[in-house]
Amino acid sequence: MIERNIDIAIAGGGIVGLTTALSLHAAGFRPTVYEAVAAPTPLGVGINLLPHAVRELTELGLLDELLSLGIAIDSLHYLTSNGEEVWQEPRGLAASYHWPQIAIHRGKLQMFLLEKTIERLGANAVHLGHKLVALEGDSTRTRARFVKRNGEETVVDADLLLGADGIHSAVRRHFYPDEGAPRWNGITLWRSTTLVKAPMGGKAMVWAGWHAQKFVAYPIGVDPETGLDILNWICDLKVSDGEMLPVRDWNRPGNRDDFANAFADWKWSDVDVPTIVANSGPIYEFPMVDRDPLPRWTFGMVTLLGDAAHPMYPVGSNGATQGVLDARVLAYHLATAANLPEALARYETERREATSTIVLMNRQMGPDRVLELAVERRKSSNGDLDTILPMAERAAIAEEYKQIAGFSSASLNARGSYSVR
Repeated sequence: MIERNIDIAIAGGGIVGLTTALSLHAAGFRPTVYEAVAAPTPLGVGINLLPHAVRELTELGLLDELLSLGIAIDSLHYLTSNGEEVWQEPRGLAASYHWPQIAIHRGKLQMFLLEKTIERLGANAVHLGHKLVALEGDSTRTRARFVKRNGEETVVDADLLLGADGIHSAVRRHFYPDEGAPRWNGITLWRSTTLVKAPMGGKAMVWAGWHAQKFVAYPIGVDPETGLDILNWICDLKVSDGEMLPVRDWNRPGNRDDFANAFADWKWSDVDVPTIVANSGPIYEFPMVDRDPLPRWTFGMVTLLGDAAHPMYPVGSNGATQGVLDARVLAYHLATAANLPEALARYETERREATSTIVLMNRQMGPDRVLELAVERRKSSNGDLDTILPMAERAAIAEEYKQIAGFSSASLNARGSYSVR
C-alpha cells in the first residue's frame, strides 16, 4: 500500500484541484495545493454539476451546503428556434437518480471548495500566488518550481505532482510543448445572468436552436433582495469557419451588439430571449474551444486531471463533472493500489479513454444532436416532427450520451463507491 504521508503537490486551485485535495484528504493523504492566482474571487457565471459529480461531492460531505448555494435542476427542454419542443426529460432526483443535479455559480463553487479545503486540511495546505514555471523529475520524484508575483521562487520536491491547472496547463505544456493553442470551432459564447422568473417551472434547463446559433438558460440561485431567480444564460453564435483562435483576452467583457440582433425574434410562451439579454448583468465572451485527446497523461510521478487532461466543448454539461470524477477516481486508486506507478496506471486506464470519447462526441454535438436533426429534417421535409424525427430516435440519442458520459441512472445508482472505507 502507498504510504499516506507521501508528498503530493497539486498545481491548480480551481474546482478540480480543490476537489482533488478534498478527495485525497478523505482517503488519508495530505496534499498541498499551489494556485497561480494570489487572491481568488468568485468569478464566472453558471455551471451544472450532473448527478455523477454530485454523488462524489455528496460522499465528501458537501451536499447540503451545495444545495444551499445552487438550484436542484428537475428538467431539461430542447426547443427549436421558434420554441417547438424537440425533447424533454426529467433530471436529477426527478429522473430517479439517487443524487440531484445542481446548477451553481462557478465562482461560488470554487470559493466554497477553497473554504472547505482550508477548513479540513489547514491554511498551509493552500499556497496562493504560486505560478508553475518549470518541472523536472524521474520515475520516483518530481521537482516543481513556482514563482510569485514579486519574483520570489518556491521549489517543491514531491513524490507526486498533479496537474489540475486548466486548459492552458503548464504541466501539460511541459510534456506536449508543440501542441499550441486550444482548438476553436468558430463559435463564440456570450454569457451572463439576469434576474427574472425562471422559465419552465423555475428549475429547468432550456436548450434552443442548433449548433451554429443556440440559447441555453438555467437558474443558479435566488436573488435575496428581489426574490427573483438568477438565470444563467449563454448565447452561442458561429462567427468564423476557421480553427485559428484570434489573439485576445479570455473571459473578456462582451458586447450585446455583437450577438443580440441574431436572437431578436426568439420569443416563445415562457421564454423571451431579447428581454433576458437586454436586462442582464455584465456579459462575458468566450471562444468555444477544446483540445485533441492525448495519448498519455502520466509521465513518471506526474499526471493530469480536469481541463488540463481533457478540455471539451461545453456540450452536455460535462466539463466540471468529468473533472470531479477524475479527482475521486485518482484518490481511490492511490488509496487502494500497491504503489504509485500502479495507482497512476489504473487511474489513466479508467479515465483517459472515457473522457477522450466524450471530447470527440461533444465535437459531434453530443446530446444536442437532436436539435441539429430537427433542423436538417425540417429543411428536407414538411412533415410533422414526430414523423420525421421519431421519439424513439430522440430518446436513443439522449440515452447514448448518458451511457458514454457515465450518468445513465441505472448504472450510476448501481455503481460501487469511490470512497475508501
